[in-house]
Amino acid sequence: MSNTPIRVVKHSLVIAGHRTSISLEDAFWSELKTYAAERGLSLAALVAEIDGTRGPANLSSAIRVAILERLRARAQ
Repeated sequence: MSNTPIRVVKHSLVIAGHRTSISLEDAFWSELKTYAAERGLSLAALVAEIDGTRGPANLSSAIRVAILERLRARAQ
């Protein structure tokens, strides 16, 4: 692990017709953008997909878990 400070960045997106702010670490934003691009989706569309399946978890946590699951699947 590097000694680079972990920076949390807040972005605003429109999801299902309403504006929402999401705070994620830079590394998760980077992976989320890559994931969206690989699937041919906008960032908002991918986040809306995750939002629709997250259950009671907060959206930022659901995004982190989706990214973790994607990376685990790719590693296998």
